[in-house]
Amino acid sequence: MDLSHVIEALPVTAWHGPFDPLLQAQTLDALEDGRVLLLDRLPFQILPQETPLLSPAVMGSERKNISFDAANGRIGNTSLSGSDAEALGRMLRRFGDAAEELLRDLLPRYAPMLERARTSFRPAEIAGRTYSPRHDDRLLHVDAFPSRPMSGRRILRLFSNVAMDGAARAWRVGEPFADFARQFLPGVGRATQASAWLLQQLGLTKGRRSEYDRIMLRLHDTGKLDATYQSHGPKADVAFAAGSTWLCFTDQVLHAALAGHCALEQTFHLPVDAMAHPERSPLRVLERMVGRTLA
Repeated sequence: MDLSHVIEALPVTAWHGPFDPLLQAQTLDALEDGRVLLLDRLPFQILPQETPLLSPAVMGSERKNISFDAANGRIGNTSLSGSDAEALGRMLRRFGDAAEELLRDLLPRYAPMLERARTSFRPAEIAGRTYSPRHDDRLLHVDAFPSRPMSGRRILRLFSNVAMDGAARAWRVGEPFADFARQFLPGVGRATQASAWLLQQLGLTKGRRSEYDRIMLRLHDTGKLDATYQSHGPKADVAFAAGSTWLCFTDQVLHAALAGHCALEQTFHLPVDAMAHPERSPLRVLERMVGRTLA
């Protein structure tokens, strides 16, 4: 697969504007078209006192990354406590602040409705670890949240490789979302309203799961579990060098993280109506395919 149709390199060297309107327009169109935007001259600077934090030892054993909620300052899945945990929180907040400022300046159309979600830190090496297929992010997938229904809202993620040893972050990207969905949509079936209600009542979902959310989860799972597709489906590999930053709509871009350590990530949510081209969103693509409203 030709990477020129997947990766869009942007000449961005600062985490804040002002940015040229032509660059803003290029960024918006490429992002909504389902490309990965590469900012290979935009490193996130780790402060000298923060370098001891760039170690897998700072991570707990519950999950595959550390999470930070800027709204309440809570850190999840870290082995640190006291002043060390506070230092980690300050680094993650600083990264989240920088990511938010960048997106608000680079994508001003999104700024009024851009919702900042959790920050994550992924210090451990990906290669060589063992996961169940559904939880193995080394397999091509689109993002979908089992417990947090999105009802069509977009998942926009910004990553930065802060590995001090120069290790690249190895990714794999797949075919356009519509082609992927067309192949797997016939096998997702239909659900009843009662099942969504029951999941909510049992506390398994934070809110009512829409038909869109159910379909996205099924696409996530069936794509990962199809060994033939993972081996022979359209794909291309890309390496994000240490010191580079990249972003994409991860609910649209088929992606897999193959290798690398010490990556920072900031998630944002965005209503479909905030897009310049809402018809390109997974929600609208799927609605056209099934011929009904999904959220």
